[in-house]
Amino acid sequence: MRQHLRLLCAIACLSTTCAIAPYGMAVAAAATSASAPPASKSGEPPKVDPAAVNALNKMGNYLRSLGSFEIQSTTTTETVLDNDQKVQIGGAMDYKVRKPNAFVIAMSTDRKVRQFYYDGKPFTIYAPRMNFYSTVDAPPTILELFKRAYDKYGIEFPLEDLFHWGSADNRIGDLTSAAVVGYAKIGGKDTDQFAFREGDADWQVWIQRGDKPLPLKLVIVKTSDDTMPEYTAVLHWNTSATFPDDGFTFKPPADAKPIVLKPVKT
Repeated sequence: MRQHLRLLCAIACLSTTCAIAPYGMAVAAAATSASAPPASKSGEPPKVDPAAVNALNKMGNYLRSLGSFEIQSTTTTETVLDNDQKVQIGGAMDYKVRKPNAFVIAMSTDRKVRQFYYDGKPFTIYAPRMNFYSTVDAPPTILELFKRAYDKYGIEFPLEDLFHWGSADNRIGDLTSAAVVGYAKIGGKDTDQFAFREGDADWQVWIQRGDKPLPLKLVIVKTSDDTMPEYTAVLHWNTSATFPDDGFTFKPPADAKPIVLKPVKT
């Protein structure tokens, strides 16, 4: 089973073949409650509030209903130096998606830039700064590609959760705490804030109110690390985006160099 929330160790690994993102959170929609999180008695497990779980389920169902969409995200990732001092790495991501079988993902941080192309046939990873790319055969759907990329090459994608939330793979049963924090405004939009705990991570999601229950902000803390590094992503959505058929096909620059994407050792 995948380890939860690898992105908190680094937003992307340093090789040309891997970009890592939080995984394992469930998704859903906005609840209108504004109550504070319930306090738990010392020694007792935290309470899982059904209102928070219902919000995840509703948001997940809405995300599953989307056909084409674009997400632009700004991110901040904390990493830890050898002396245990935390430093922040800024980043940005752009997702162009047409389900069930096409996407372009552009990811940049203060340390590296990667682009991912998938049009239902080949899958390509491109490193613009080094001008290297690698193309491999791919299965016919996004979800199948995610599974093969992880199983064969050890690759996870930024914000991959967006394609799992609301499915049977949401692992809501792993939650040990779920709370409704209350009302908040993100980017001028009304949201409800929720806090969750599972495994070695505490995480929060801000869900837009109304008929488009979208996640507008995520915060994840890796609690198994004594320094508790944090990852934050603020999301901007276009749920009516349309794309040309050839917009998902990688067209290598004339001087780009192909390299081999090697399977991970098992």
